[in-house]
Amino acid sequence: MASVQFQLEQPELEFTASGGSKVRRTVLPCGVRVLTETVPGAQSASVSFSVAVGSRDEVNGHFGSTHFLEHLLFKGTKTRSALDIAIAFDSVGGASNALTGKEHTSYYARVQDKAIPVAVEVIADMLTSSVIDAKEFENERTVILEELAMNDDDPQDVVHEEFFAAVLAGHPLGRPIGGTAETINAVDRNAVWEHYQENYRPQDLVITAAGGVDHSSLIQLVSENLEKAGWDLAAQATPRSWRNQILNPTAAARTIKVINRPIAQANLVLGNQGLVASDSRRYAMSILNTVLGGGMSSRLFQEIREKRGLAYSVYSFNQGYSDGAVFGLYAGCSPAKAKEVIKLMLEELGKVASDGISTEELALAKGNISGGLALKFESSQAKMSRLSSAELSDGEFNDLDEVFKRYEAVSLEDVQQVAKAMFEFEHSFVAVGELQENVFDEFI
Repeated sequence: MASVQFQLEQPELEFTASGGSKVRRTVLPCGVRVLTETVPGAQSASVSFSVAVGSRDEVNGHFGSTHFLEHLLFKGTKTRSALDIAIAFDSVGGASNALTGKEHTSYYARVQDKAIPVAVEVIADMLTSSVIDAKEFENERTVILEELAMNDDDPQDVVHEEFFAAVLAGHPLGRPIGGTAETINAVDRNAVWEHYQENYRPQDLVITAAGGVDHSSLIQLVSENLEKAGWDLAAQATPRSWRNQILNPTAAARTIKVINRPIAQANLVLGNQGLVASDSRRYAMSILNTVLGGGMSSRLFQEIREKRGLAYSVYSFNQGYSDGAVFGLYAGCSPAKAKEVIKLMLEELGKVASDGISTEELALAKGNISGGLALKFESSQAKMSRLSSAELSDGEFNDLDEVFKRYEAVSLEDVQQVAKAMFEFEHSFVAVGELQENVFDEFI
């Protein structure tokens, strides 16, 4: 089966995916979108309620609101306390959690198939009827500040946050997902309530489920629980439009930043703008990352760790969003070895840009990626997330067999061209550790 392009307001869509699972999509008149992937024989299911609003969508006065809501929706509704919510999932042996991203927020659970009604009822109640209690709000402010402090104690987290901020300077995607201590301390309950009211509406809501789930039954459960919350499902509304999928170049100049900390290891990232999530070259980029820094057989791992023993952790990455992305090379090493490691990272990227990769490397990378995807999508949660991602990003659903074909179609030249594009960018350098900025001088 080829890829499927959803139509924003198309009421019904149904098709068979690889492995014989059935995918269905329904758009309710009020704009709520419900997608399922029914897997024959599955006795569990994963369910998520998502909205296409993330940290990038916050405006002045609302910074930090998205992360706040992820916490607060578990703290109680008009009819359930935080303990009631926890007991509901524990009573059926389920697991629930939430995720705040730069472009979406999701509340999800994995349960036994017969417990789907419990998961839908509780998550629907959380999403539609949170009271955002003033006392709980202040409690969670403290919890979030502790979470941010914990992240700030992790130099690897810090270097990646600072790298995003450097490469995507001036772009809302460059802001940290969780906010900062300053924004979390500044935002008040009214601002978070406004953010909630403005972005948690029927036309914003995407519900996905995968595993042992029946689509028609899920529609009925969703409708009953949203109506119970007072939502008018008959009211006509157009679903929230998909985001612009074209790279929005940032005006940031090359950045060199060192955050000096008295720690034993230097954490280094160098890179630039990458490929957005929908870029047709993303399959070649995945192969480039696999060959360059994706595992124990990768060039960076072999050259920097295995041959020279200069670092324990070294890898490459591309993180793509709708209209912004970062490509980077990371290593953790002794401060005394930082210059040598940076030079080697640039050299390995330059070699791929100038000489390409071998047929053996291409075959190995394709096998690595295909095998990893096959194992990953045995999980109902991965299938659920794929549905959410397709609906929240650009409406394109790519079946696993189609994804395999696209990877197989990647040529040696495709990989080299992506490497050239990345190598020719002006790179930014960010480091955390006992270093001086002049360590980067020769690479400017």
